Amino acid sequence: MMDVIHNIGWAIVFSVVGGLVGMMLVLLASVIVPRLIDRFTPNMDEQKEIIRGNSAVAEYYGRLVSAAILGVSIVVAAAVLGGVIAALY
Repeated sequence: MMDVIHNIGWAIVFSVVGGLVGMMLVLLASVIVPRLIDRFTPNMDEQKEIIRGNSAVAEYYGRLVSAAILGVSIVVAAAVLGGVIAALY
């Protein structure tokens, strides 16, 4: 019985620490990805185009950033789940 409580405790620790690390990685990705897009497209200022009302640039920019953040989120969720499963066995 004590072993089960110990494993549940480790599962909680893994999920909390993994969640915090995941939040930091998602925030970091949301800062870095727009800078990478700006660096990869030096002849185009996306911010000015969006302000001018260019919806194609806004959709492209938004989809690219959201896809990167979603990808990081999926990887972090898998890592947290793996940690919880490892702690429970």
